[in-house]
Parts: sequence; C-alpha cells; structure tokens
Amino acid sequence: MAKKRMKYIKSNEQLEFDLNRPFEHDRNYQLGGRSFYFFDFDDNVAYLSTPIVIFHKENGEQKLLSSGEFAKNSKIIGKEGRYKDYYVDFNDEVGSFQFFRDKELNLFEKITRKKQSFLSDVEKAIRLNTKRWKAPSWNCFYHATFNKRPMSVITARGHHSETIKDGINIMVKEGHIPHMPNFLSLYPVSNPQTRKELGDTDLKASVPELKRKAIRGSVEKAIVKYGYSPYHRFGMSDDDPHNIELITEEMRNLKSDYPEMSFFVIETNDDSFVKREVKFTGIKSEFRSNCKNGQLNLF
Repeated sequence: MAKKRMKYIKSNEQLEFDLNRPFEHDRNYQLGGRSFYFFDFDDNVAYLSTPIVIFHKENGEQKLLSSGEFAKNSKIIGKEGRYKDYYVDFNDEVGSFQFFRDKELNLFEKITRKKQSFLSDVEKAIRLNTKRWKAPSWNCFYHATFNKRPMSVITARGHHSETIKDGINIMVKEGHIPHMPNFLSLYPVSNPQTRKELGDTDLKASVPELKRKAIRGSVEKAIVKYGYSPYHRFGMSDDDPHNIELITEEMRNLKSDYPEMSFFVIETNDDSFVKREVKFTGIKSEFRSNCKNGQLNLF
C-alpha cells in the first residue's frame, strides 16, 4: 500500500514528510533504557554562513573564515601556513567570534525587530537552499527529534540558550522538523553564564574542555531525569578533530564510571562520518560510511 505524503510549500521550495512514518521507541526501551543524542551544531547538524574573523598581526586587516575552515586551521593560525601572519582575538564584542555571540540590542533595534546573528543565519541558509545547508548529522537530528529522543545541543557558540532554541524553532516553522526537540540540555559553551555553570569561573577553559564538561553534565542530567539504567545509550557527534579527541577521552571516563551503559563518538567530516563505540577496554568497533550512500543511525 503506497504511503500518503504531506507537502509543505515554502516560496520556491518543496518539502515532503511521510504521514505514515512510524514512531520508533528507543532500542532498549523494553529493558528500561533510553537513547540520548548529543549534537554539535555547526557543520554537523547545519552549515551556516556565520564567519569567524582573524586579524593581521601588523596592519589589523580582517579575514573571514567559515567555521569549517577555522576548524581545519585553528592549530596553526599565527604559527605557520597561509594564516601565519594572523591571530585570533577572543574579545566577545569585536573579536574573532563576535558573530557567534548575542548582541545587546538598543531600544531602536528592539523596536525594529533586529535579529540576533544566529537567527538571521538560520533563515538565510533555509532561504538559499533546502538541502545543501543540512550537514552530515542532519538526518540523525531529524530522527531524534521525530522520535522525541532526549537531546542535548553542545555547541561552541556563545549565544544564550534561548537564542539557540529560537533558531531551531525556525526550522520547525519552515517545516524541516515536525516539532521542537525533546531537549535534555543545551550548552552553548562560550556563553559566560554557561561557562560558569560548567565550573569555568575564570572563563579560561578551551572550547574542547568545555564540551567535555558539557557531555558529562548531560549524562548526569539524563540519569537524574530518566533514572539509572544499564541499558542507556549515549552518542555525541562533532566535526572538529580536536573536539573529537577530548570527547573520546570523556566518553572513556564515563564508560569507566558507568561500565554497563553504552557510549559512542561520531566524527563527521564533509560528506562522511565515522562511528566508534567506546568499550571499557578501549575503542572496539568502528563504522564508516559516505553520507551520499545514506545517513547514519547514530546508535
């Protein structure tokens, strides 16, 4: 019997969702386990045009990098290669990540409904193209949202949590996801309030270190909210190689603390991904795929 389809028309775009798509329980639902999905956002769930600014050491010339370009070159900026004469400025208001932070809007900007950069960038991505802005973990993000899996968004951005939610709500309104995710936690780790929540009172911890703390915080929140179960499964997807290293280390620590639970690390890169399960004795399994051949079911 052919499936019925519901069509959403947005300007010149057409989106289709199966009305008969079945709701799927967590893999270990009958045993009392839940599957928890943790996502980095940029270049993992969505490709946004938000630029990172680097500055010339001598003349202050600004160069704009995409988040993907920055992730690939962050370790050598100011040291070697094409960006050896540039530096990263960590000033939140006028520095390298100024567009990854919320701006304090004045009265006129509020009256004229000026939007935070994250919201504008999400709208711009959706308006320009319905497919190319969806990054390697998009289908997993949709799957987790549709099936109301407990979800955490752990991003290097420094916006307020409500801004991140508002950006994702734009995707709901535009028909790209059926409803808001079942948020377990939301950690924009460069936000000063979030930093302090994660124990970084001096505001000096690196993004990978903060993401590592956010993963542990999310696992602990999951146990408090949903109860302890040896059948819980946790997976985190990210595209930054340095983040992946520290995420894997923290997953090892969590596996040591909770040896009966399952922990996965998913590394996304352009059109491919690698899934690794963290076993008590080390990394024991690996799954590789090209996203063109179908999306990954995280775990």
